[in-house]
Amino acid sequence: MKNILPYNKILPKIANSAFLAHTAIVAGDVEIGENSGIWYGCVIRGDVTKITIGKNTNIQDNTIIHGTRANHAQNKTGDKGAPVFIGNNVTIGHNAIIHACTVRSNSFIGMGSIIMDLAIVEEFGMLAAGAVLTPGKVVKSKQIWAGSPAKYFRDLNQQEIDYIKISADNYAQLAVEYKNNN
Repeated sequence: MKNILPYNKILPKIANSAFLAHTAIVAGDVEIGENSGIWYGCVIRGDVTKITIGKNTNIQDNTIIHGTRANHAQNKTGDKGAPVFIGNNVTIGHNAIIHACTVRSNSFIGMGSIIMDLAIVEEFGMLAAGAVLTPGKVVKSKQIWAGSPAKYFRDLNQQEIDYIKISADNYAQLAVEYKNNN
């Protein structure tokens, strides 16, 4: 497929049950787990470091995912660089930029958000739409951060925590429908 590209002879590893929209580009050292959806216009570029996307995760339209190479002076990435790790049951909203960071399982990233180098969103963390999580910041479990730069806004209530799983499951089902009907 023209939208799955090798880089330095490394081809992405995409689970058979994952949905990859025909206008998404996935290149290089990228791994995508079962029942995940990579939607229209996404670019996932594993050329300078590895990108891992877990199971039942949705990367919505026009999202960009990229890492930072080893020994990047400005971002202090060290010998291993700053790969991208995105866990299971994660929702990443439309037009997000996910760069050299960790997004743990069962988290929610709002539309138009930016996550920068070495930042972490912990399990059940939420980043509000349009937020900019600056380098090295950590969204703690069951917190929502908002703004530019993003700051702690408040703790999530149980309904919002439950919605994170519902959102991931809804998108996984939609990905199955697209995969089976196209």
